[in-house]
Amino acid sequence: MSLFACPVCGRPLARSEKVYACAAGHSYDIASEGYVYLLPPNKKHSRAPGDDRRMVAARRRFLEAGYYRVFSDALNRLAEKYLPAGPCAVLDAGCGEGYYTGRLRDFLAARGRNAELYGFDISKSAVRAAAKRHPGISFAVASAFGIPFLSGAADLALNVFAPIVPAELNRVLKPGGALVLAVPGPRHLYGLKEILYDAPYENVRKDIPYPGFRFLGRLPVEGELATADRAAMRDLFAMTPYCWKTPREGEKRLEGTGFLRTEIQFDFLVYRKAEEA
Repeated sequence: MSLFACPVCGRPLARSEKVYACAAGHSYDIASEGYVYLLPPNKKHSRAPGDDRRMVAARRRFLEAGYYRVFSDALNRLAEKYLPAGPCAVLDAGCGEGYYTGRLRDFLAARGRNAELYGFDISKSAVRAAAKRHPGISFAVASAFGIPFLSGAADLALNVFAPIVPAELNRVLKPGGALVLAVPGPRHLYGLKEILYDAPYENVRKDIPYPGFRFLGRLPVEGELATADRAAMRDLFAMTPYCWKTPREGEKRLEGTGFLRTEIQFDFLVYRKAEEA
């Protein structure tokens, strides 16, 4: 039995070789890449929601080149710290192309941890790429507004720069389970913003309370990105929200940039779900 739940009736989904199916008779084919599509039509906000193939490919190239490895390493250590001893389940909510999920799986396996990893994203292109690159992790196309995952089944939920629906993340976590959110630090990619915008801005740092969770703390992780690789610069731009809102003048300045140096900052926010009375 998997920890995925039927998006129609909420019953547990059992996995066979080719399908996931629930006791009510709802079934979902497993794609050749290994993922399952669990996104009902009423949860889609467009014909092809989420990141498109171009953005997914750019993010995959950039991340696998190691530019954000410092953040992945910090996330791995943080996840291990908040996982219980023994068998456990981790859900990556908004997993994208699976870079952080895959590296966490490898890290935990190398540490001898018995962890079952799941990931979902609303982008079919991203989930397809994740499943092809990281077999052995259960991936699904799904919405954060109706996570097809059993209630109280995850020991740890992760959310790296993805939409946050606190009530759903609370539902899928076990009592006492941990939630780790990754958000941009104040100076994240500030050097890139200086190229793109006439008036670059810092991100606002704030602690946000979520009902049903206790805030445990913030872990800032910082580094520097320095590259003369124009392809990497283009990939970084393409994988960020800036590509949708940058004036053409800013894009031209980036195209003419021969060397990019910028601060990179992630803040990891850690919460714990309240224990049941």
